[in-house]
Amino acid sequence: TLLIVEDDTKFARILLDMARQCEFKGILAHSGNTGLALAREYQPTAILLDIHLPGIDGWTVLDRLKHDANTRHIPVHVMSVEEGKQRSLQQGAIAYLQKPISSETLHQALTKIKGFVDRRVKNLLIVEDDENQRQSIVALIGNGDVATTAVSTGNQALSAIANGKFDCVVLDLGLPDMSGFELIEQIKKLPNGETLPIIVYTARELTRSEDTQLQRIAETVIVKDVRSPERLLDETALFLHRVQANLPAPKRQILEQLQTSDTLLADKKILIIDDDVRNIFALTSLLERYQMQVLYAENGSDGIAVLENNPDINAILMDVMMPEMDGYETTRRIRSNPKFKSLPIIALTAKAMQGDREKCIEAGASDYITKPVDTEQLLSLLRVWLYR
Repeated sequence: TLLIVEDDTKFARILLDMARQCEFKGILAHSGNTGLALAREYQPTAILLDIHLPGIDGWTVLDRLKHDANTRHIPVHVMSVEEGKQRSLQQGAIAYLQKPISSETLHQALTKIKGFVDRRVKNLLIVEDDENQRQSIVALIGNGDVATTAVSTGNQALSAIANGKFDCVVLDLGLPDMSGFELIEQIKKLPNGETLPIIVYTARELTRSEDTQLQRIAETVIVKDVRSPERLLDETALFLHRVQANLPAPKRQILEQLQTSDTLLADKKILIIDDDVRNIFALTSLLERYQMQVLYAENGSDGIAVLENNPDINAILMDVMMPEMDGYETTRRIRSNPKFKSLPIIALTAKAMQGDREKCIEAGASDYITKPVDTEQLLSLLRVWLYR
């Protein structure tokens, strides 16, 4: 089954017809919320996901799918008018298509998805010159659903990729015959290497220039600086689309523990502006569980003062209904300062009244969420906005 999440009904019908030609059964969703609900209910084999959707957008849908152990393994193919290849691959999508899409490209994409899901065993390549490290990575990831090939040099890696089919590569930056940077550049030039997910596994701290270099050469490959074996297991499980429930119990436990310590959220500074102390307390307890630092203010003018004294705040959760200065006015004042023009501000509205979202966005909010706050949705919104 293929779940198609696309709000353009005409294009959705075209996708559905093509999916049937490729022997998929199709399920259609015209909004992000419906798409998420159907993915959880039907556990489709694969998903085609548009980014511009009514309600919650495709980035949030992708984030929620990849942070739910029950849907994380489903291959998601992102389609969008905007350029978002690097971002969609980094967030765990299997591929990315920029609209407008020709029927030939669509047919190729669907054939590729079918080939991927029909292959029960996924192939992983490990490039590491230290034999002990190599063996420990193979032991860490191993299991019947992954076939691992381990090599010790860049040239062996290039030859393996040129002659085989891999779903993910884990590489160390220090290799005897070439640097990891050179190897990534070379892999990208190979026909089977262009969209291959690459995970950089290194024990050393990267310098700022190395980090920038990795970002630069990573337009079409995923580069993660993974510092612990647990995170390596997690990242490879994501990019190999492994079903978490089928993994051996010890590995499942590692992943479950890791998924409550989110690296994108850890150490971020969040300001809550809300006149209800109970809300502040509930949100603070939630965010601190993910190692975020929380500051708060009980009214708009205090909130602006806290922000000006802490210009390193990464995001604001803004209650809309406050006495004296409401959330709309507070947001407008924050936005009038050029320093805070692109600071993520997520509005908290009591109930979804018609036009609430428009009012929040018009006042300068980046996004909004209704109370009582859905924990998963809030964490997902924060991840999506902090990523930007």
